[in-house]
Amino acid sequence: MAQDFESTATQITNSETTLLTANSDDAIIGLRLTNILTSAVTVDIYIDKSGGGTDRYIAKTLSIPPATSVELIQGGAKVVLQNGDVLYGQASAASSIDAFVSRVDSIST
Repeated sequence: MAQDFESTATQITNSETTLLTANSDDAIIGLRLTNILTSAVTVDIYIDKSGGGTDRYIAKTLSIPPATSVELIQGGAKVVLQNGDVLYGQASAASSIDAFVSRVDSIST
């Protein structure tokens, strides 16, 4: 069965920013963060399981130098989100991080 590959691009700000809300069993296959400022920025990337308020971090206070990208999920790695899980990001500076999330939608089909 063919897989449904999708991607989203979001700018992370200095408040909690939703990057992805799983609408089925989804697999994140790529997560790239780019600092678009001229100074270093820190960023948190985390999953709220089922939107219930329990955060699990993929990256905590990750420092990204100016004009630099970081690939958090790569090389065949996957992070599986179940229906209702929410992927969030929050940066130390407003409008500082561009986030690109690649995923396989509905991996259980």
